[in-house]
Amino acid sequence: MPLPKVCVIGAGSSGITVIKSLKENGIPFDCYEKGSDVGGNWRYKNDNGLSNIYKSLHINTHRDRMEYRDFPMPTDYPDYPNHEPIQKYFQSYIDHFGLRKHIQFKNGVKKAEKTELGLWKITPEKGQPKYYDALIVANGHHWHERWPEPAFPGKFSGQTIHSHSYVDPKTPVNCEGKNVVILGMGNSAMDISVELSRPGVAKKVFLSSRRGAYVIPNYLFGKPLDKLTEKMPHWIPFPIQQFFANLLIRYGVGKMEDFGLPKPDHKFGSAHPTISQDLLVRLGRGDITPKPVITELKGKKIAFADGTEEEADVLIYCTGYNIKFPFFDEDFISAPNNYIPLYYKMMKPGMNDLFFVGLMQPLGAIMPLAERQGKWIAQYLTGNYKLPTESEMFSAIKQDEAKMKKRYVSSTRHTIQVDFDIFMYQMKKEMDAGKKRSNTSGNPLPIEARAEFYSLDEGNSTKKQSGKKLARV
Repeated sequence: MPLPKVCVIGAGSSGITVIKSLKENGIPFDCYEKGSDVGGNWRYKNDNGLSNIYKSLHINTHRDRMEYRDFPMPTDYPDYPNHEPIQKYFQSYIDHFGLRKHIQFKNGVKKAEKTELGLWKITPEKGQPKYYDALIVANGHHWHERWPEPAFPGKFSGQTIHSHSYVDPKTPVNCEGKNVVILGMGNSAMDISVELSRPGVAKKVFLSSRRGAYVIPNYLFGKPLDKLTEKMPHWIPFPIQQFFANLLIRYGVGKMEDFGLPKPDHKFGSAHPTISQDLLVRLGRGDITPKPVITELKGKKIAFADGTEEEADVLIYCTGYNIKFPFFDEDFISAPNNYIPLYYKMMKPGMNDLFFVGLMQPLGAIMPLAERQGKWIAQYLTGNYKLPTESEMFSAIKQDEAKMKKRYVSSTRHTIQVDFDIFMYQMKKEMDAGKKRSNTSGNPLPIEARAEFYSLDEGNSTKKQSGKKLARV
């Protein structure tokens, strides 16, 4: 049997590492990318119409933790480079491994659907539909803006944008010399607040938050913080890790309420932390004024939960994103409230030909995790990995959900949460277990009807149906 023919949607940081593994294993594939180059959210002024990053964006994970394991970042890169060298790194990656010619740029996927034969019918934006044995989705989850639900009462007479639209202090709205209210406590809210609070930019910057959060610096004790913790053994129970992490933050950073921020209603590690080297200093200097959550929009003024009101010209919502798959029918696959139960954030039990890559929110970088997912998928498609039973997969999903609910505060932000090092270890362990289950048979993915065997491609008029199968050609 030949290897399955695969469709990959997206050539961002997750998509390109997947197609590398497919190519290395001789698996035929097509990769569709809406933009004119790779990089996804890390490509500044991306022309795919979905990705957008602000000009001052830097990575908040150390480059050694972010890099693909089989393609290290240049050693002359700074610890936390901005988007320009990161984009060059992705371009070097696909050129080094000869992947560019396998990507159809400026050609996204309009529709992905299953046929009666069990094949994937993929309709691209340009060209005729094509048929595939398996589908890999790597379309990202930081592009569909999420707004407060329900919306705040009242109306705001100033300008309102989502952080997804923010590019710089003048784009898409001019914040210079203006009073700006920023809602959120994530990384985007921190970065934008710090940038606008610099001398000569915004007149006043107010940071409004629904709940408290831990703000941790990039550096602690003169070392990159994530480098201090990378060698912590995965087998240490989380409560012990949490205890020492709380001590580290308490004495190395301080109490959040001492800087005017709300006291977190959870222990460190029970919510996704926010990383900013500058925010607490700006708060301490009075360059940023902390505020509780917005209660009402009152024309030129914004009212807050502490009873105060502030005049504002610009309101920026840093309220996250919705997980969306625009090429699927909603009743086929969707993620209501960002909930989508997947085995290792990758596979839907009962569908052995559909894979999601990079659909996770790690305490760390996505790239190495997506790289391992790509290797895992390649092993599965070549028959060197065998899935557990559906009931075992469902059980594993429920156990993981129970652990996450017990550990993390309830939020749409934590529906796809993973711990970087633990998840890497667990994936490797399951890949090894699946290899033993396969008995190293080397048989390709067992699919009843294969695109390579049946006359389904466009331009082929020799379709002959026998029962539910088409004639082999």
